[in-house]
Amino acid sequence: MAKLMAESSYANILVAVDGPVATVTLNRPQALNALNAALLGELVEALTKLDADEAVRCIVITGNERAFAAGADIKGMADASPVDMLKRNNLARYDAVRKIAKPIIAAVSGWVLGGGCELAMACDMIVASETARFGQPEINIGIMPGAGGTQRLTRALGKARAMELILTGDYLSAHEAHARGLVNRVAPPELYLEEAQTLARRIAAQPPVAVRLAKDAVLKAQDLSIEEGLDYERRVFYLLFATEDQKEGMAAFVEKRPPQWKGR
Repeated sequence: MAKLMAESSYANILVAVDGPVATVTLNRPQALNALNAALLGELVEALTKLDADEAVRCIVITGNERAFAAGADIKGMADASPVDMLKRNNLARYDAVRKIAKPIIAAVSGWVLGGGCELAMACDMIVASETARFGQPEINIGIMPGAGGTQRLTRALGKARAMELILTGDYLSAHEAHARGLVNRVAPPELYLEEAQTLARRIAAQPPVAVRLAKDAVLKAQDLSIEEGLDYERRVFYLLFATEDQKEGMAAFVEKRPPQWKGR
């Protein structure tokens, strides 16, 4: 059974670890998991600790069946000035999520809107309930996405569809999100979290150093030219030949036995 960590005393999230898989649950159900500064701060703190825990190899972030996160906490921003927003710097916490070295899977259901959609896209993979509705409806309150929505949604869906969603505030269904490559898998509402945790366990069973470097190389593909990306890929490919896991993996293949990964 999953065990709650000592840090489960967080006020806005729950953290549970089941073997090599950690699950972080956004826990403001009364506010549809709206992402206020306190929740984002706790989330980044928990993810940083899990990233440093060698026993944890993959992380799942989830909400509840009604909402993964219905956006940022608007009440906390309504009267803010540009300087207020700059000083708070809450958007930097989305960058911190992306910089976590271990793979992160978002398990989403219900509303996945605004900052919630941006948080899901900052993760490495998304498993969605059939009820999931994605969107960047900031335009409806006089602003626009500010935590990566205009950039990541466009990369995932293409310019035309992303433009329509961002300028109208409309929603994207789980099945369309899957068809367009934003979502890895779609599952029934009662199974989406289990599906995400199953995927996490498969990834956690792989050699940790290779997983870390492969994740980094895939992320680089979004930011570098093809020539720069190929050069980076080649360098980290060669680097893996300095690991014990490479020697073990190839020996196990030749000897027709399961490999025993050591993470070094």
